[in-house]
Amino acid sequence: SEDVLSKDAGECAICLEELQQGDTIARLPCLCIYHKGQVFLRVDIKFQKVALEGCIDEWFEVNRSCPEHPSD
Repeated sequence: SEDVLSKDAGECAICLEELQQGDTIARLPCLCIYHKGQVFLRVDIKFQKVALEGCIDEWFEVNRSCPEHPSD
């Protein structure tokens, strides 16, 4: 399901960027969360990095399981 992250939640296992408060996420049935939504670049001036968002959408184009729980 699609949701907006209410607090920072560590690292996205797909892109390895931080899941930050306010990010649009997908929460899978196993409760894992990943960046979700339209793919766009986010520039974070404070940390001087660029993140690609929409990770789980791209993952599901070629995979049908959770990246962290492939046997589920």
